Amino acid sequence: MKLFSHANPRKNILSYQPWHVEVDGQWKTLEIVKGRVQGKTIVAQLKDVNDREVARNYIGTDIYIERDQLPKLPKGEYYWDELTGLEVVNTTGVKLGKISYMVDTGSNNVMVINGEKEHWVPYIEPFLINIDMDTRKVLVDWDEDF
Repeated sequence: MKLFSHANPRKNILSYQPWHVEVDGQWKTLEIVKGRVQGKTIVAQLKDVNDREVARNYIGTDIYIERDQLPKLPKGEYYWDELTGLEVVNTTGVKLGKISYMVDTGSNNVMVINGEKEHWVPYIEPFLINIDMDTRKVLVDWDEDF
């Protein structure tokens, strides 16, 4: 099967086992037999997925892993799912909303913030000033009208 990995580096997805997927409302656990990087994708052979018809069931599904499979990050670094839901406030005290999701644009990551309107704020200095996980707030230098 071919898959696109958001792991960094991409090939790390092959070292996280088992994988969990949701197909037709049912959670399934998948085991990797072998895999390799092929261009920008990953090709993996999965246990008990031996033909195209079985593989079709997994088209478009997301792969989930256990959090404890991920390496511990250095202080001040976060996994994207840890940022989702944090409240974002600008330097003038205006609440912009909450982080809905993150986007990798290729040049830098972007926080997609939904409040009264949607804001796409680069996840880099000088725009990102502080993340306080205790208060679940992010301080940014971003005009509310952008």
